[in-house]
Amino acid sequence: MTSFNDLNLSKPLVKALNDIGFESPTPVQEKAYPVIMSGKDTVGIAQTGTGKTFAYLIPILRQLTYSEQRHPRVLIVVPTRELVVQVVDEIGKLAKYMSLRTLGVYGASNINIQKQKVYDGLDILVATPGRLMDLTLSRTLQLGSVKKLVIDEVDEMLNLGFRPQLMRILDVLPPKRQNLLFSATLSEDVEAIIENYFNAPEYVELISRGTPLEKIIQGYYQVPNFYSKINLLKHLLSHDKNMKRVLLFVKNKKIADDIEGELKDFADEMGVIHSNKSQPHRFEMVKQFQDGSIRLLVATDVIARGIDMTEVTHVINFDIAKDPDSYIHRIGRTGRADKTGIALSFITPKEMEGREAIEALMNKKIPLIKWPKAVELSEELTKDELPVTRDKNLKKIKKLAIPTGAFHEKKEKNKKVQLGGKRRQEKQRRALVKSRSKRSGR
Repeated sequence: MTSFNDLNLSKPLVKALNDIGFESPTPVQEKAYPVIMSGKDTVGIAQTGTGKTFAYLIPILRQLTYSEQRHPRVLIVVPTRELVVQVVDEIGKLAKYMSLRTLGVYGASNINIQKQKVYDGLDILVATPGRLMDLTLSRTLQLGSVKKLVIDEVDEMLNLGFRPQLMRILDVLPPKRQNLLFSATLSEDVEAIIENYFNAPEYVELISRGTPLEKIIQGYYQVPNFYSKINLLKHLLSHDKNMKRVLLFVKNKKIADDIEGELKDFADEMGVIHSNKSQPHRFEMVKQFQDGSIRLLVATDVIARGIDMTEVTHVINFDIAKDPDSYIHRIGRTGRADKTGIALSFITPKEMEGREAIEALMNKKIPLIKWPKAVELSEELTKDELPVTRDKNLKKIKKLAIPTGAFHEKKEKNKKVQLGGKRRQEKQRRALVKSRSKRSGR
């Protein structure tokens, strides 16, 4: 087995890895290290939890030398603020015995403080696309010194609508740079970016694209509606003692809040994170989930995508993922570090088509799990689940426009007919007298 000592790492890096307790690189770290060290553009394709972050950080830090220049030499672009914090934290662990200046920037935080820190000088900048563009447009941040660019979770950046910002960033960076991209999945849009901006990249692939880890046990329940899903979830949490750290995915924040309201008996054991929750709340919930203070974390895809979580025993898809790639990314949260993970899905009749698409991508069937007899199938429906009924015999009738202003009877003085000014009235009077005079002279 290869150890970090076999990779010719610097003493500060080896010492930091020993402090963390890491002795051997993961397969993606071992394969990516020599490629990145060679200076080639690199595209790493590996499941979440295989050590992608360290896979690019270790060789970058191995090559980064001390410098007093103010502008960053390494730029790491990530989709969410949670991932910014995570990557900065990982750099801190690895660079513990190195003199490096690292800064993480993201939106919804004081930009003036970030401008000052950028002005003070840094070596590595970790940023979300939006805040990166804000700092660049303000001319506080100069990207002309960037030698290495890392794009992490680029597919999620595109899903979040960061395409324009990402394209502008790629256009303004120095052409002579090393490009690194690591992701669990690669869509056609991502491959188009690689084709247009990367220079003969070398692919580091651990698994075929779209294939989940074999050590994840998958299964699904056929569930008719929301409240039946709630009943099933309560049953599993109450009776399965192995559910020690459960990550539950929902399709939107409303459902996340609804679940929180229905699981009052588990209030002390659960947390909810989505975009409407404050940043400190989200960080605190993830922290409590990681240290075991809570065992159930309800999350939307957008928020959970940017957070690396360990020791997840179960992933539950309360709602089916929006696309097969997202499903792969979800279930990749469990089954890490040579441990078996379990991924369960609650699938309604409307979601069966999504299940079939996932199975087609994986080239593998997801087994159906028998419905527990103790769990009640609810007949109650949410507003979104109620059928829409229309009477086909009803025809649309055009409404007549009815004046809404109040009607008032005219005052007596306003009923008089306007005959014109005094001059006009006098002229008409004279003409009438003259005409009468002529008739009387006859």
